[in-house]
Amino acid sequence: QVQLVESGGGLVQAGDGLRLSCAASGGIFRLYDMGWFRRAPGKEREFVAAISRSGDYTPYSDDVKGRFTISRDNAKSMVYLQMNSLKPEDTAIYYCVADSDLGGIVVVTTTPKYWGQGTQVTVSS
Repeated sequence: QVQLVESGGGLVQAGDGLRLSCAASGGIFRLYDMGWFRRAPGKEREFVAAISRSGDYTPYSDDVKGRFTISRDNAKSMVYLQMNSLKPEDTAIYYCVADSDLGGIVVVTTTPKYWGQGTQVTVSS
């Protein structure tokens, strides 16, 4: 079974940057589409960013476009989310997600099969 473990969350001030990391195991990493979701207090989970198997396609939600950057290192089975210019509304639990590419990258942006445990990001003002 695919396992995903996030790290790098913490407490920062508005305008700061933070990089989240996700370590994957239990599958052939380079064959999976990867991504990030988040859940803010009192809200439903929402899509943040995704990255294709080769890393050539990276869709983002409009809320984070231009501020966040997703990347992956297939040699290390790692995916990252670099968050810049953080805002208080970015406060949420961030989840690493993964899915087979059999259905295309759209699957990992909507209903990914595998989820990490989440890491808390808190942005103060």
